[in-house]
Amino acid sequence: MDATTTPKAQVATVKLLIGGQFVESKTSEWRDIVNPATQEVLARVPFATEDEVNAAVASAKEAFKTWRKTPIGARSRVFLKYQQLIRENMSELAAILTAEQGKTLPDAEGDVFRGLEVVEHAAGIGNLQLGELANNVANGVDTYSVLQPLGVCAGITPFNFPAMIPLWMFPMAIACGNTFVLKPSEQDPMVTMRLCELALEAGIPPGVLNVVHGGESVVNAICDHQDIKAISFVGSTKVGTLVYNRASLAGKRVQCMMGAKNHAIVMPDANKEQTLNALAGAAFGAAGQRCMAVSVAVLVGEARNWVPDLVAKAKTLKVGAGVDKGVDVGPLVSCAAHDRVSGFIDRGVSEGATLALDGRKPTVPGYEKGNFVGPTIFADVKPGMSIYEQEIFGPVLCLVGAEHIDEAIELINANPNGNGTAIFTQSGAAARKFQEDIDVGQVGINVPIPVPVPMFSFTGSRASKLGDLGPYGKQVVLFYTQTKTVTQRWFDDSTVSHGVNTTISLK
Repeated sequence: MDATTTPKAQVATVKLLIGGQFVESKTSEWRDIVNPATQEVLARVPFATEDEVNAAVASAKEAFKTWRKTPIGARSRVFLKYQQLIRENMSELAAILTAEQGKTLPDAEGDVFRGLEVVEHAAGIGNLQLGELANNVANGVDTYSVLQPLGVCAGITPFNFPAMIPLWMFPMAIACGNTFVLKPSEQDPMVTMRLCELALEAGIPPGVLNVVHGGESVVNAICDHQDIKAISFVGSTKVGTLVYNRASLAGKRVQCMMGAKNHAIVMPDANKEQTLNALAGAAFGAAGQRCMAVSVAVLVGEARNWVPDLVAKAKTLKVGAGVDKGVDVGPLVSCAAHDRVSGFIDRGVSEGATLALDGRKPTVPGYEKGNFVGPTIFADVKPGMSIYEQEIFGPVLCLVGAEHIDEAIELINANPNGNGTAIFTQSGAAARKFQEDIDVGQVGINVPIPVPVPMFSFTGSRASKLGDLGPYGKQVVLFYTQTKTVTQRWFDDSTVSHGVNTTISLK
């Protein structure tokens, strides 16, 4: 973490959002938000104090009293307006995102758009928040269930998708009738704050959405606060495991989407050009900083001869600043991330993998201070190597060989992570075998990054996820609501019984 100091007067400061107002933090701890292509300081973000976190939660708790009673249709109309505002401001949002996070402008627009899809889904919440009714389950007895909001919910989001992932969280929670406290990544919170401004403009009432910034102490405060009922987290496995354990012990509902090591099987019958394009895009897009990035390709049979073709395809990608036209691979988010990824490449070489394409120290004219690592490919990778076992979170693709599909599936199932996987083949039989036998929550068939659209739910599994229910879609409605079941009987003179019934029967 960067050293924290008093904010410089000439640099803009990121505000907190409490009770519908953007307020200056009173903290003494601040962090620079740095453009990863230039090292320019864009703004300063505060690490909120304990009192400020408590104020945000108190605001959300008070707002819940009225928001929970707001009709579903009225809540939906807020998000109809919100999606319109996001569309109208798409270019501005993408520009902010690129400046602070580094991804290319087209990829930044994609980041916003995938979040926008969830906002659109939130606008149709009435179709998802339906209960059930069984009439006359016993003599004159009806039973029905309703899905009621929980109260104050919270979200902790990562640096790699500063638009999409916050939009995975607070729109669905708020549309379900809850109020929300969001803690975005301290590395790139500016696009998140602009999205919150638009949310207020769309009609979200004061206190329904609040934002605090900070690091470990703020995360711990969210986990411990007795008035927060549920927490959604996306980030590293290390932090997610701590959040899940701490918040669960505090009696909260928790869902944590965490680290990954996503494999793609390449069968020898796969469409070669399509597969090479898909692997290069999924491995090196966003500089590999995606929890759904393909970081391991398992080349089966004759596909093991495709290594030179993959290298040639990767060499066609342009490395540069995200604002420049034609750029495919932007910088890593920070100097620390750059050093970490470069260190993994060094270790891969020392452990005996074949460095088929070295992306270290690329030449990017005009951006000599940028955190750039170009597409990197390792061949002859084996389980046990650090580059295979650990999530690198950079533009590094590991290539593993397999004799046949059973060996490839066994290799993937032996990995503890289960975020996403894919197969490239023209064989329906191979694809069906893969989807049946693979033990991973999200499966792509000739689709490298199988993140489902919002009418479904994100369904990472095993070590990539803690908690039963995924973000957005039908599952998250269950996460953000409490099912209340009511059993009722109304008597008239003809149905009044006489005498005391000491059994559990409803007859």
